[in-house]
Amino acid sequence: MILREALEKREYEILSPFAAKVAETKGRQYEEEKCEVRTDYQRDRDRIVHSKSFRRLMHKTQVFLAPEGDHFRTRLTHTIEVSQIARTIARALALNEDLVEAIAMGHDLGHTPFGHNGESFLSERHPGGFQHNVQSLRVVDVLESSSRGRGMNLTYEVRDGILNHTGEAVPSTMEGRIVKFSDRIAYINHDIDDALRSGVIKETDLPKDCIDTLGANHRMRINTLVTDLIQNSDGRDQIVMSEECRFYMDKLRAFMFENVYHSKIVKRDEELDKVRNMLFSLYDYYEKNPDDLPEETRGMIEDFGISEVVKDHIAGMTDRYALSVFSELFVPKGWK
Repeated sequence: MILREALEKREYEILSPFAAKVAETKGRQYEEEKCEVRTDYQRDRDRIVHSKSFRRLMHKTQVFLAPEGDHFRTRLTHTIEVSQIARTIARALALNEDLVEAIAMGHDLGHTPFGHNGESFLSERHPGGFQHNVQSLRVVDVLESSSRGRGMNLTYEVRDGILNHTGEAVPSTMEGRIVKFSDRIAYINHDIDDALRSGVIKETDLPKDCIDTLGANHRMRINTLVTDLIQNSDGRDQIVMSEECRFYMDKLRAFMFENVYHSKIVKRDEELDKVRNMLFSLYDYYEKNPDDLPEETRGMIEDFGISEVVKDHIAGMTDRYALSVFSELFVPKGWK
């Protein structure tokens, strides 16, 4: 039998000097008895995967609003793809796979319904603004409850990676930096795949220089970017990509923003107006009618204030639940 202490010792034998060793974690927000079998990073991953907020990701939009097809990515499948890419990189660089996986699994827990458009609209309505990475940290620190009380009580390194997976901030661990790159590699390429499947773009629309350099299909592009990242980061205390691959990856990203993310075909103005009106209406309703919030949510109003709690409730909704609640509250019902 391989117990936790043996796993912790093994990390010093097989991992890179630059890897985050679980035995050296900065710890949890409050002390807990150690697990006999799992390391702290393994426990963090398991807590995230077993959480309600993780399960809800399967019904949250990635790019397309309420897609009809069964094969379009959701926030959950995106998360799994990020985890897979990040683990491949971490293993090749002898970094901590358990930490990488925990960060990857938790990085988007705070995402709103209706993707980044939902994030933008909620930020517009909520007085304190809204950022999904900050909300993801709030989910693991406060909103997910258990027998331990509020929050999952995760380790510092996992929380840091979740908070800093996007934006200008740099995660404090190599593993967090891997997830940050993996997130971008994953979404650019799987969003291209979905856009091609939907007919929004054609293969011939993709910038030819990007395709010539990175690869002609989904598999080849991911392999090129992952291999390049591994080769350029090997033996170094930072995670870096070659200037050439970074240039063409960023060029593909810019192409996607212009032709897919901001496309009137994918998200017509009238549909976005409906989403904005729905989220604003739900926010206003719950702010005026806090008694209609779930009991567990109402219990947080005294500590955090009504606006913060309403924001939490709406951010936690899935696309279909938001539509259902809006219909129940604002769409007239026929007389029976």
